[in-house]
Amino acid sequence: MSKTAVIALGGNALLRGDQKGTIQEQVANTVDTIESIIPLIQKGYNLVIGHGNGPQVGNILMQQAAGADSYSIPEFPLDVCVAESQGSIGYMIASALRNVMAKHGLNREVCCLVTPVVVDRDDAAFSNPTKRVGRIYTQEQADGLAKEKGWVFKEEVRQTGSGWRRVVPSPKPVDVLNAPLVKRLAEEGVIVIAVGGGGVPVAKGEKGTIEPIEAVIDKDSASSLLAAEIGADEFYILTDVPNVYINFRKPDEKKLAQVTIAEVDKYLAEGMFGEGNMAPKIRACKDFLQKGGKVSVITEATKLADPTCGTRITL
Repeated sequence: MSKTAVIALGGNALLRGDQKGTIQEQVANTVDTIESIIPLIQKGYNLVIGHGNGPQVGNILMQQAAGADSYSIPEFPLDVCVAESQGSIGYMIASALRNVMAKHGLNREVCCLVTPVVVDRDDAAFSNPTKRVGRIYTQEQADGLAKEKGWVFKEEVRQTGSGWRRVVPSPKPVDVLNAPLVKRLAEEGVIVIAVGGGGVPVAKGEKGTIEPIEAVIDKDSASSLLAAEIGADEFYILTDVPNVYINFRKPDEKKLAQVTIAEVDKYLAEGMFGEGNMAPKIRACKDFLQKGGKVSVITEATKLADPTCGTRITL
């Protein structure tokens, strides 16, 4: 039987930090990233692809704010904006997959699923919102919106000046509602794009209903959970560095190749990984392994042709 791998694409897979975010830029970046995934397709892997949406959903929120200010167009809640970004990004990834596979003489079905992900209403993240979304406001504007909409703001300081930006909770995912369907499609050879942007955040209500939640779920955590729920063999997080390092950018910097959970636990306790950067990725890899996965890999997309690429974490 073919191996199943879940690949979580980082934000740079679609949009680089120095770019404006035009559709032409995002399509070109997506094609480059998909080219890097081709070796796994050639090896016959069943593939599921997750992705980030930070810049894109931020743009959607800013477009809505501009429309509300200029034309009194009603703004949509955050869960709908996440779903919108899942559709647009999923379309770009699916199109790139079809075109790049055709160039390499490969033929696989591709589908994109708008994916709800369940979170716990009692998650501690709801009392400490940290995920920044949308545009930067003046303090006067932020105070007005906080009063009108109940939004929470934190100050943001940049080289171009300071301002106030909305923050929302980032709760831990507890269930991917489409996981059985994703598993079935992947085992049939369909390349599935799912849990985009961490999934559409929902909570379970009475009698099996689902209810929207104003939050943003970490895409690596959601992809890790999906990988575990479908029984994937391997979990990849593609980022902008080929390996994880300890003592990063210090004279005694060391590249990690093969490490165990016990070793990364030690490094986490020592604060070797930044909480806003690598630490959440390490924890997502750990979660997958502790729920039955075989290997987790953190690497840069262009390294996938090498079967020993990246930092490989095992039990």
